[in-house]
Amino acid sequence: MFYYVLKYVLLGPLLKLVFRPRIEGLDNVPASGPAIIAGNHLSFADHFLMPVMLKRRITFLAKAEYFTGPGIKGRLTAFFFHSIGQIPVDRSGKEAGQAAIREGLGVLSKGQLLGIYPEGTRSHDGRLYKGKVGVAVMALKAGVPVVPCAMIGTFEAQPPGKVVPKIHPVVIRFGEPLDFSRYAGMENEKAVIRAVADEIMYAILSLSGQEYVDEYAAVVKEKEAAAKGVKERKFPRAPLG
Repeated sequence: MFYYVLKYVLLGPLLKLVFRPRIEGLDNVPASGPAIIAGNHLSFADHFLMPVMLKRRITFLAKAEYFTGPGIKGRLTAFFFHSIGQIPVDRSGKEAGQAAIREGLGVLSKGQLLGIYPEGTRSHDGRLYKGKVGVAVMALKAGVPVVPCAMIGTFEAQPPGKVVPKIHPVVIRFGEPLDFSRYAGMENEKAVIRAVADEIMYAILSLSGQEYVDEYAAVVKEKEAAAKGVKERKFPRAPLG
């Protein structure tokens, strides 16, 4: 119930007023039955803009940190994400990844829409990064179509670290569903899983027009943080006074 109150009464009208998003290819989203919506992830606002624009309810796999924050703010955030039907995902290792896949398959088994960001984290620089294979595993095991989605303009409207978004044109573009039935029975073959994940990312890239980086976003972030730390140690700030 709270999901629909947010969508149609509270959050939805506000987001439409602020961002005025243009929707393209909405007819590519199946009107019924299970499907995966796989999109790029540029901004915290992505979590809300896409669901508001879809006619159907969608359940996202969301990072567990949204559900475990300390204090009143943490509890309110957890309540909010639980209320809109999001599922917490632990991203700390292989076993956690398997748990996320089980949760996603559970959503699909109910004939629902599952939303996932294959990059695994928000892009910190607006580029599109290599997709993790979880989305491919779920698509193959569930035998469902994958609808690629590109969020365009949300990075400029609310880049990582910016709390209050600014008014900026936003486009939400859905591509034609990808059918992977040709790989039926091959969901345990690593080469097939990787090929499916790459095909999904290429479809997102074709819709978004982003620069592509053939590395995982989390790895690049770690490298850049490490390089920054080395630079700061090598060139320490001069003391004041």
